[in-house]
Amino acid sequence: MNKVKVLSIALLAVVATIQAQDINQAKKAIDAEQFESAKTILKSIINAKPTNGTAAFYLGNVYMLQNNIDSAKIYYQKGLLGTEGARLNNIGFGLIDLDNGNPAAAEQKFAIATKDLKKKDIEEYIFIGRAYTFSTKPDYKKAIDVLNKAKLINPQDAQLNLALGNAYFGDKNQNDAYSSYRNAYSFDNTLIRAKMQLGVLLKGAKAYTEAIKAFDEVIAINPNYGPVYRELAETYYLWGRNEPSKYRVYVDKALVNYEKYLSLTDYSLNSRMRHADFLVLAGEYKALEIEANKMIELDKVNPRILRYLGFSAFQNGNYDVAIKSLDSFISTPGNKVIALDYQTLGFAKIKKSVSEDGKTVDQSLFDNGILDIKKSAEMDANSLAINISEVGKKLYEQKLFKQAAQIYEIAVANKESKNYVLDNFYLGNSLYFDNTRKDIVKPDVESLKKADAAYAAVIEASPKTQDAYIYRARTNSLLENDELTIKYYSDYVNIVTEKGQEELAKPAVIKKIIESYNTSAASYANTDKNKAIELFNKTLAIDPANQYALDSLKALK
Repeated sequence: MNKVKVLSIALLAVVATIQAQDINQAKKAIDAEQFESAKTILKSIINAKPTNGTAAFYLGNVYMLQNNIDSAKIYYQKGLLGTEGARLNNIGFGLIDLDNGNPAAAEQKFAIATKDLKKKDIEEYIFIGRAYTFSTKPDYKKAIDVLNKAKLINPQDAQLNLALGNAYFGDKNQNDAYSSYRNAYSFDNTLIRAKMQLGVLLKGAKAYTEAIKAFDEVIAINPNYGPVYRELAETYYLWGRNEPSKYRVYVDKALVNYEKYLSLTDYSLNSRMRHADFLVLAGEYKALEIEANKMIELDKVNPRILRYLGFSAFQNGNYDVAIKSLDSFISTPGNKVIALDYQTLGFAKIKKSVSEDGKTVDQSLFDNGILDIKKSAEMDANSLAINISEVGKKLYEQKLFKQAAQIYEIAVANKESKNYVLDNFYLGNSLYFDNTRKDIVKPDVESLKKADAAYAAVIEASPKTQDAYIYRARTNSLLENDELTIKYYSDYVNIVTEKGQEELAKPAVIKKIIESYNTSAASYANTDKNKAIELFNKTLAIDPANQYALDSLKALK
């Protein structure tokens, strides 16, 4: 019986050792972003021992990383009932509270997790610090406070220093982040993520050459560490954005490194989703369409794939697929809709609403697209800065002035846009030209007032933009406001005169000066005959054969 007892104890010790090794394997898989492998390992541990609360906690964390909150909750709840590591699962639920904007509830759960800890225990503090750091609503100061408590207990713990580095990095404290990452790696040189993060700091500082060198050092140590290739990809992409002349070269390198990242992170749907996000960022829509169709083969119901199909279909000119995909994605409850979803849907509707020859518009569909773009602007005004002006310009060039004005009205609502002045100019022109169409019976006073305000915004921001004055004068002429018509024509003449003889000699400018004199003279004809004669004579000094001026002078005399 004693032999049986000894063998049983020995067997339990072996099982415990194997489970500990499996947990460590799972941790390594999580760190390497091989989430499907980690899930397989952790589920096998739980199947062998359903009361393993630690494995349930780590599995819940993996699901949180994959944004699968419901599955995370299931395993955190299972973990709470475990016989070991149960308290950790309170931290998982606390993270969910933080994401939901309920820090008070999170603190209560964190307090339960840290109650009656042994003096040397710091694991719970590390996970709480990570929760504050990586929540969708982070609190980096809280994270640092919690982690510094653990540092008093064990300042040389590598994972603790890595967590501190992440918190300092989030808090934009580069110096302390660097020290923490460096310490973490010196305390445990197998903790390769800490060394990688030193490169991430350089990437954030736009020191791209140094960042790539740092990542290459990581690859030299472990060429199979997937996350470093993702960081390389993002660094090359950012470098390309900062050096437009080399953009294509760097983006191609970014794509190669992202493919390498995918190959080392088990080509799971989650990895593919992250890859797809990068392809959106890099504007690689042909590659995105291919990737989206591969993801459909893996999961025919995942709604996020509809986003990628919508984005790629729009960019590749397949507007029906774009509208169908994005309408379905946005209307599905629980999807996290972003500004770009509405923006792309709106532009797809606008593109589809205009006939191929650009001569007819399905106004109902166009207006529906405008509503989507307005929703996008409400969510994130800056998200429209990239291409709304291009859409407006295309409509303007097609002489679809009413529709162009609708686009530009949205664009100028963002005063921080780099295109703000030019967009106002095109808004004014769109409204003005829409009121000079051949089929117009009577000008729309309200839209002309909007045009006048748009030109005013151009003049305020760029007082030397001479054509803003000429178009403002024309607009006020349509509004039958003689006083302002004369003022802005006079301002135009003054501006071009100030620019010197070279400007005055341009045929287009000469033509507009004659227009200024003639129209202003006509405005004076009923109120100041002498001023009218003076202005018509200025026209004749430039163009002695100007028939309008000659006929008007005869009538005045």
